[in-house]
Amino acid sequence: MNLLEVDRIRKSFDGHVAVDDLSFEIRSGEVLGLLGPNGAGKTTTMSIIAGLLTQDDGQLRYRGEAVTTTGAGAVLRSELGVVPQELAIYPDLTAGENLTFFGRLYHLRGAELEQRIKFALDRSGLTQHSSRLARTFSGGMQRRLNFACGLLHEPQLLMLDEPTVGVDPQSRAYLLDCVRQLRDDGVTVLYASHYMEEVEDISDRVVIIDHGKLVASGTQEELLGKLPIDIRLRLAGGDANLGNLLASLTGVASVDAPTQNGHPDRTIVIRTSITASDNADLGSLLSQIVTVAAEQKCSVLSVTTNDSNLERLFLELTGRRLRD
Repeated sequence: MNLLEVDRIRKSFDGHVAVDDLSFEIRSGEVLGLLGPNGAGKTTTMSIIAGLLTQDDGQLRYRGEAVTTTGAGAVLRSELGVVPQELAIYPDLTAGENLTFFGRLYHLRGAELEQRIKFALDRSGLTQHSSRLARTFSGGMQRRLNFACGLLHEPQLLMLDEPTVGVDPQSRAYLLDCVRQLRDDGVTVLYASHYMEEVEDISDRVVIIDHGKLVASGTQEELLGKLPIDIRLRLAGGDANLGNLLASLTGVASVDAPTQNGHPDRTIVIRTSITASDNADLGSLLSQIVTVAAEQKCSVLSVTTNDSNLERLFLELTGRRLRD
Protein backbone atom coordinates (compact mmCIF):
# COMPACT_ATOMS: atom_id res chain seq x y z
CA MET A 1 0.00 0.00 0.00
CA ASN A 2 1.25 3.47 -0.90
CA LEU A 3 1.48 5.80 2.07
CA LEU A 4 2.51 8.86 0.04
CA GLU A 5 2.34 9.47 -3.70
CA VAL A 6 4.23 12.26 -5.42
CA ASP A 7 2.35 12.84 -8.65
CA ARG A 8 3.94 14.91 -11.43
CA ILE A 9 5.03 17.75 -9.17
CA ARG A 10 6.86 20.74 -10.58
CA LYS A 11 8.60 23.63 -8.84
CA SER A 12 10.55 26.59 -10.25
CA PHE A 13 12.56 29.37 -8.63
CA ASP A 14 13.23 32.55 -10.63
CA GLY A 15 12.77 30.71 -13.91
CA HIS A 16 14.94 27.75 -12.86
CA VAL A 17 13.11 24.42 -12.74
CA ALA A 18 14.14 22.63 -9.56
CA VAL A 19 11.62 19.76 -9.74
CA ASP A 20 10.32 18.77 -13.14
CA ASP A 21 7.26 16.51 -13.50
CA LEU A 22 8.47 14.22 -10.73
CA SER A 23 6.50 11.14 -9.69
CA PHE A 24 7.24 8.35 -7.22
CA GLU A 25 5.56 6.61 -4.30
CA ILE A 26 6.54 5.75 -0.75
CA ARG A 27 5.08 2.46 0.42
CA SER A 28 3.94 1.81 3.96
CA GLY A 29 6.58 0.27 6.19
CA GLU A 30 9.53 0.63 3.82
CA VAL A 31 12.78 2.55 3.80
CA LEU A 32 12.94 4.43 0.50
CA GLY A 33 16.39 5.69 -0.42
CA LEU A 34 16.40 9.04 -2.23
CA LEU A 35 19.54 9.70 -4.27
CA GLY A 36 20.62 12.52 -6.55
CA PRO A 37 23.61 14.80 -7.23
CA ASN A 38 23.83 18.25 -5.69
CA GLY A 39 21.09 20.40 -7.18
CA ALA A 40 19.05 17.40 -8.33
CA GLY A 41 15.93 18.54 -6.45
CA LYS A 42 16.02 16.29 -3.37
CA THR A 43 15.71 19.05 -0.77
CA THR A 44 13.03 20.86 -2.78
CA THR A 45 11.04 17.64 -3.04
CA MET A 46 11.29 16.97 0.69
CA SER A 47 10.36 20.58 1.45
CA ILE A 48 7.20 20.18 -0.64
CA ILE A 49 6.31 16.97 1.20
CA ALA A 50 6.90 18.73 4.53
CA GLY A 51 4.65 21.63 3.51
CA LEU A 52 7.47 24.18 3.60
CA LEU A 53 7.07 24.83 -0.13
CA THR A 54 4.07 24.64 -2.42
CA GLN A 55 4.50 22.98 -5.78
CA ASP A 56 3.63 24.93 -8.94
CA ASP A 57 1.90 21.92 -10.48
CA GLY A 58 1.04 18.32 -9.64
CA GLN A 59 -0.10 16.99 -6.29
CA LEU A 60 0.71 14.86 -3.29
CA ARG A 61 -1.61 12.13 -2.05
CA TYR A 62 -1.34 10.88 1.52
CA ARG A 63 -3.15 7.68 2.43
CA GLY A 64 -4.93 7.94 -0.93
CA GLU A 65 -6.27 11.49 -0.46
CA ALA A 66 -5.02 14.66 -2.12
CA VAL A 67 -2.92 16.77 0.24
CA THR A 68 -4.39 20.21 0.80
CA THR A 69 -4.23 22.69 3.68
CA THR A 70 -6.95 20.67 5.40
CA GLY A 71 -7.95 17.03 5.41
CA ALA A 72 -5.09 14.81 4.23
CA GLY A 73 -2.67 17.74 4.53
CA ALA A 74 -3.40 18.09 8.24
CA VAL A 75 -3.03 14.33 8.72
CA LEU A 76 0.30 14.33 6.89
CA ARG A 77 1.66 17.17 9.00
CA SER A 78 0.62 15.44 12.21
CA GLU A 79 2.16 12.11 11.18
CA LEU A 80 5.33 13.45 9.56
CA GLY A 81 8.71 13.62 11.28
CA VAL A 82 11.62 15.55 9.75
CA VAL A 83 15.31 15.27 10.63
CA PRO A 84 17.07 18.00 8.60
CA GLN A 85 20.65 17.96 7.38
CA GLU A 86 21.46 21.12 9.35
CA LEU A 87 21.35 20.63 13.10
CA ALA A 88 18.05 21.94 14.49
CA ILE A 89 18.93 21.78 18.18
CA TYR A 90 19.67 24.54 20.67
CA PRO A 91 23.29 24.30 21.91
CA ASP A 92 22.65 26.13 25.19
CA LEU A 93 19.86 23.77 26.23
CA THR A 94 20.41 20.31 27.64
CA ALA A 95 19.35 17.26 25.64
CA GLY A 96 16.27 16.91 27.85
CA GLU A 97 15.39 20.59 27.48
CA ASN A 98 15.71 20.38 23.71
CA LEU A 99 13.35 17.42 23.65
CA THR A 100 10.92 19.14 26.01
CA PHE A 101 10.85 22.22 23.77
CA PHE A 102 10.18 20.25 20.59
CA GLY A 103 7.71 17.97 22.35
CA ARG A 104 5.61 20.97 23.36
CA LEU A 105 5.63 22.17 19.76
CA TYR A 106 4.00 18.82 18.98
CA HIS A 107 1.40 19.59 21.71
CA LEU A 108 2.75 16.89 24.03
CA ARG A 109 2.26 17.54 27.74
CA GLY A 110 2.61 15.90 31.12
CA ALA A 111 3.14 12.16 31.43
CA GLU A 112 2.84 11.64 27.67
CA LEU A 113 5.65 14.11 27.02
CA GLU A 114 7.85 12.50 29.68
CA GLN A 115 7.22 9.06 28.17
CA ARG A 116 8.09 10.24 24.66
CA ILE A 117 11.26 12.00 25.86
CA LYS A 118 12.33 8.81 27.63
CA PHE A 119 11.73 6.83 24.44
CA ALA A 120 13.61 9.32 22.24
CA LEU A 121 16.60 9.45 24.60
CA ASP A 122 16.72 5.67 24.79
CA ARG A 123 16.37 5.19 21.02
CA SER A 124 19.15 7.69 20.33
CA GLY A 125 21.46 6.32 23.01
CA LEU A 126 21.48 9.55 25.03
CA THR A 127 19.69 8.54 28.23
CA GLN A 128 22.84 9.02 30.33
CA HIS A 129 23.43 12.47 28.83
CA SER A 130 20.00 14.07 29.16
CA SER A 131 21.27 16.75 31.60
CA ARG A 132 24.27 17.80 29.51
CA LEU A 133 24.25 20.94 27.36
CA ALA A 134 24.01 20.10 23.68
CA ARG A 135 27.05 22.25 22.91
CA THR A 136 29.20 19.88 24.98
CA PHE A 137 28.20 16.93 22.79
CA SER A 138 30.42 15.43 20.13
CA GLY A 139 29.29 15.76 16.52
CA GLY A 140 27.86 12.25 16.57
CA MET A 141 25.91 12.89 19.76
CA GLN A 142 24.47 16.11 18.33
CA ARG A 143 23.35 14.17 15.25
CA ARG A 144 21.69 11.60 17.49
CA LEU A 145 19.92 14.36 19.44
CA ASN A 146 18.80 15.91 16.15
CA PHE A 147 17.43 12.47 15.25
CA ALA A 148 15.70 12.09 18.61
CA CYS A 149 13.82 15.37 18.16
CA GLY A 150 12.17 13.98 15.02
CA LEU A 151 10.85 10.91 16.85
CA LEU A 152 9.00 12.57 19.74
CA HIS A 153 5.49 12.53 18.29
CA GLU A 154 5.64 8.94 16.95
CA PRO A 155 5.69 9.85 13.25
CA GLN A 156 4.30 7.40 10.74
CA LEU A 157 6.48 8.90 7.98
CA LEU A 158 10.01 10.00 8.87
CA MET A 159 12.12 12.04 6.44
CA LEU A 160 15.87 11.93 7.05
CA ASP A 161 18.06 14.35 5.08
CA GLU A 162 21.74 13.35 5.31
CA PRO A 163 21.37 12.27 8.95
CA THR A 164 24.93 10.91 9.28
CA VAL A 165 26.96 13.78 7.79
CA GLY A 166 30.22 14.20 9.67
CA VAL A 167 29.60 11.59 12.35
CA ASP A 168 31.99 8.95 13.67
CA PRO A 169 31.60 5.34 12.46
CA GLN A 170 30.05 4.20 15.76
CA SER A 171 27.34 6.89 15.68
CA ARG A 172 26.68 6.16 12.02
CA ALA A 173 26.22 2.47 12.68
CA TYR A 174 23.96 3.28 15.65
CA LEU A 175 21.75 5.63 13.62
CA LEU A 176 21.42 3.08 10.82
CA ASP A 177 20.38 0.46 13.36
CA CYS A 178 17.79 2.96 14.65
CA VAL A 179 16.37 3.32 11.14
CA ARG A 180 16.11 -0.46 10.78
CA GLN A 181 14.34 -0.71 14.13
CA LEU A 182 11.89 2.03 13.18
CA ARG A 183 11.06 0.15 9.97
CA ASP A 184 10.55 -3.03 12.00
CA ASP A 185 8.18 -1.03 14.22
CA GLY A 186 6.13 -0.05 11.15
CA VAL A 187 7.48 3.47 10.56
CA THR A 188 7.94 4.48 6.91
CA VAL A 189 11.24 6.22 6.18
CA LEU A 190 12.37 8.47 3.33
CA TYR A 191 16.17 8.44 3.55
CA ALA A 192 18.19 10.95 1.52
CA SER A 193 21.97 10.52 1.55
CA HIS A 194 25.13 10.81 -0.53
CA TYR A 195 26.57 7.77 1.22
CA MET A 196 25.74 5.03 -1.27
CA GLU A 197 26.73 2.22 1.08
CA GLU A 198 24.18 3.45 3.64
CA VAL A 199 21.34 3.52 1.14
CA GLU A 200 22.47 0.14 -0.20
CA ASP A 201 22.47 -1.27 3.33
CA ILE A 202 19.10 -0.12 4.65
CA SER A 203 16.80 0.68 1.70
CA ASP A 204 14.00 -1.56 0.46
CA ARG A 205 13.67 0.51 -2.71
CA VAL A 206 15.61 3.37 -4.27
CA VAL A 207 14.59 6.50 -6.19
CA ILE A 208 17.25 8.39 -8.17
CA ILE A 209 16.53 11.89 -9.45
CA ASP A 210 18.60 14.29 -11.53
CA HIS A 211 17.82 17.79 -12.80
CA GLY A 212 14.48 17.48 -11.00
CA LYS A 213 13.44 14.41 -12.97
CA LEU A 214 13.06 10.78 -12.03
CA VAL A 215 15.80 8.70 -13.69
CA ALA A 216 15.31 5.36 -11.92
CA SER A 217 13.22 3.68 -9.23
CA GLY A 218 12.83 0.16 -7.95
CA THR A 219 14.38 -2.41 -5.67
CA GLN A 220 18.15 -2.69 -5.73
CA GLU A 221 17.89 -6.08 -7.39
CA GLU A 222 15.75 -4.60 -10.17
CA LEU A 223 18.02 -1.60 -10.72
CA LEU A 224 21.39 -3.32 -10.45
CA GLY A 225 20.21 -6.14 -12.70
CA LYS A 226 20.03 -3.62 -15.57
CA LEU A 227 23.66 -2.53 -15.32
CA PRO A 228 25.90 -3.55 -18.24
CA ILE A 229 28.92 -5.61 -17.25
CA ASP A 230 32.52 -4.56 -17.89
CA ILE A 231 35.20 -7.23 -18.29
CA ARG A 232 38.86 -6.47 -17.53
CA LEU A 233 41.45 -8.75 -19.12
CA ARG A 234 45.12 -8.68 -18.17
CA LEU A 235 47.00 -10.16 -21.09
CA ALA A 236 50.51 -10.90 -22.21
CA GLY A 237 51.43 -11.08 -25.89
CA GLY A 238 49.17 -10.70 -28.90
CA ASP A 239 48.95 -7.86 -31.39
CA ALA A 240 46.96 -4.72 -32.12
CA ASN A 241 44.30 -6.67 -34.02
CA LEU A 242 43.05 -8.32 -30.85
CA GLY A 243 40.89 -5.34 -29.89
CA ASN A 244 39.08 -5.36 -33.24
CA LEU A 245 38.44 -9.09 -33.00
CA LEU A 246 37.02 -8.76 -29.49
CA ALA A 247 34.83 -5.82 -30.55
CA SER A 248 33.21 -8.00 -33.23
CA LEU A 249 31.88 -10.53 -30.71
CA THR A 250 28.16 -10.60 -29.99
CA GLY A 251 27.43 -8.89 -26.71
CA VAL A 252 30.44 -6.54 -26.86
CA ALA A 253 29.57 -2.83 -26.96
CA SER A 254 33.10 -1.37 -27.01
CA VAL A 255 36.72 -2.29 -26.34
CA ASP A 256 39.50 -0.21 -24.85
CA ALA A 257 42.64 -2.06 -25.97
CA PRO A 258 45.80 0.02 -25.46
CA THR A 259 49.03 -1.12 -27.08
CA GLN A 260 51.66 -2.73 -24.90
CA ASN A 261 54.25 0.03 -25.43
CA GLY A 262 57.12 -2.21 -24.44
CA HIS A 263 55.40 -3.61 -21.34
CA PRO A 264 55.10 -7.40 -20.99
CA ASP A 265 51.38 -7.23 -20.26
CA ARG A 266 48.41 -4.89 -20.72
CA THR A 267 44.83 -4.53 -19.53
CA ILE A 268 41.91 -4.51 -21.95
CA VAL A 269 38.52 -3.23 -20.81
CA ILE A 270 35.49 -4.66 -22.63
CA ARG A 271 32.16 -2.90 -22.15
CA THR A 272 29.38 -5.40 -22.83
CA SER A 273 25.66 -5.08 -23.50
CA ILE A 274 25.04 -7.95 -21.09
CA THR A 275 23.40 -7.05 -17.81
CA ALA A 276 24.13 -8.45 -14.37
CA SER A 277 21.07 -10.71 -14.60
CA ASP A 278 22.27 -12.50 -17.76
CA ASN A 279 24.75 -14.96 -16.26
CA ALA A 280 24.43 -17.51 -19.05
CA ASP A 281 25.20 -14.92 -21.75
CA LEU A 282 28.18 -13.68 -19.76
CA GLY A 283 29.63 -17.18 -19.45
CA SER A 284 29.30 -17.71 -23.19
CA LEU A 285 31.00 -14.39 -23.98
CA LEU A 286 33.88 -15.06 -21.58
CA SER A 287 34.47 -18.41 -23.31
CA GLN A 288 34.62 -16.69 -26.71
CA ILE A 289 36.99 -14.01 -25.40
CA VAL A 290 39.42 -16.60 -24.05
CA THR A 291 39.26 -18.51 -27.35
CA VAL A 292 40.00 -15.39 -29.43
CA ALA A 293 42.87 -14.42 -27.14
CA ALA A 294 44.40 -17.90 -27.46
CA GLU A 295 44.10 -17.78 -31.25
CA GLN A 296 46.02 -14.48 -31.20
CA LYS A 297 48.79 -16.02 -29.08
CA CYS A 298 47.74 -14.06 -25.98
CA SER A 299 48.19 -15.39 -22.48
CA VAL A 300 45.24 -14.50 -20.24
CA LEU A 301 46.76 -13.55 -16.86
CA SER A 302 43.48 -12.59 -15.16
CA VAL A 303 39.80 -11.94 -15.89
CA THR A 304 37.65 -9.74 -13.64
CA THR A 305 34.18 -8.23 -13.94
CA ASN A 306 33.04 -5.02 -12.27
CA ASP A 307 30.83 -5.04 -9.22
CA SER A 308 27.20 -4.03 -9.57
CA ASN A 309 26.50 -1.51 -6.81
CA LEU A 310 24.53 1.67 -6.25
CA GLU A 311 27.52 3.95 -6.69
CA ARG A 312 28.24 2.58 -10.16
CA LEU A 313 24.54 2.74 -11.09
CA PHE A 314 24.35 6.31 -9.81
CA LEU A 315 27.34 7.41 -11.91
CA GLU A 316 26.02 5.57 -14.97
CA LEU A 317 22.72 7.44 -14.71
CA THR A 318 23.88 10.90 -13.63
CA GLY A 319 27.40 11.11 -15.09
CA ARG A 320 30.75 11.88 -13.50
CA ARG A 321 30.78 15.64 -14.05
CA LEU A 322 31.25 17.63 -10.84
CA ARG A 323 28.11 19.29 -9.42
CA ASP A 324 28.26 22.53 -7.42
